[in-house]
Amino acid sequence: GARMVWAVPDSGIDPTHPHFGTNQTVTADAVKHLHRDFTIPSSPDAARAPLTDRFGHGTHVAGIIAGQAPRDPNSVRIAYNKPIAQDLPQWTSRTLAEGTTLSGVAPKANLVSLKVLDDNGTTVSSVILDALNYVRQTNSDGRDLRIHGINLSLGCPSPPTEFAAGQSPLCRELDLLVEMGVTAVVSAGNAGATGLTAGIGGDVFGQLSTITDPGNAAAAITVGSAHRYRPHTYGITFNSSKGPTLDGRRKPDLVAPGEAITSAGTGQLVAGVLPLQPGPGDPPDLACYIDDSGTSMAAAHVSGAVAAFLSARTEYIGQPQLVKQLFVSTATDLGRHEFFQGAGLVDLMRAMSTA
Repeated sequence: GARMVWAVPDSGIDPTHPHFGTNQTVTADAVKHLHRDFTIPSSPDAARAPLTDRFGHGTHVAGIIAGQAPRDPNSVRIAYNKPIAQDLPQWTSRTLAEGTTLSGVAPKANLVSLKVLDDNGTTVSSVILDALNYVRQTNSDGRDLRIHGINLSLGCPSPPTEFAAGQSPLCRELDLLVEMGVTAVVSAGNAGATGLTAGIGGDVFGQLSTITDPGNAAAAITVGSAHRYRPHTYGITFNSSKGPTLDGRRKPDLVAPGEAITSAGTGQLVAGVLPLQPGPGDPPDLACYIDDSGTSMAAAHVSGAVAAFLSARTEYIGQPQLVKQLFVSTATDLGRHEFFQGAGLVDLMRAMSTA
């Protein structure tokens, strides 16, 4: 991921987390002046707090894309849910084994924090649109790519009575960004499969697609969630949103690991998790990690994979359509329906060897 810059519109990124210190993930010269807070009405505000994350979602997503845990395993603590009696989960902790580490998929990539979610994890589409427009302006309308990709581990409902599939303002703005050379990776959503109900007289009520916008954008790489260790056996996560789009296109495009993914923890995500609370004898810079699940984590895996790919295959920079085509064509078929898995499981090594 070296020399690659990825924008992360989310709840912010915690720069004090040791995961982002090793490689100056958010403080390198290439990105330190690009962070913005869009949760303030009227204009993006660099002076506010784009590099804070009280909610925790953005930091977790960012840690999957890039960054690396401290080398000292004694300064790393990981919280995960361990089933106890009657399969009820309970938070417990583990440490890194000697000689191992935790890193993002593209550990040396740099990240730009675009804060669009408030401290409760909520937003509106106009705020996300402001962030997308900022990326376009930062890239001089496509003439100078300072930001090579964008990860949108979020979604907004778009009523089909108001916008055709893929034609909402979010989708149109994202497609425009892709046309200017930015690779866009979007989570499919966590609404599960289609729910249909037959009414009196044979009328059918329900939703034919559960993909959230901007996941319906034609040019975006839309990502669903698969099992972390055994995707061939367990397949697609039950609550991963399914296609097709309402105009019949295949979505998601790919799936990636999205269940119990370990990444940097901060804010509300770790609040009340007892194994992560510092105690006597703990180092002052204890790096807390926690498991979380969803298509947000899956999309972050693909963003990291694409960033790593572009750092090695620089001739693909600025050609997101070719990047999408390559990753879709080299995905591993899991044997599930295409509206569940898309083309299949992302495979970075196959993409590298095919390019």
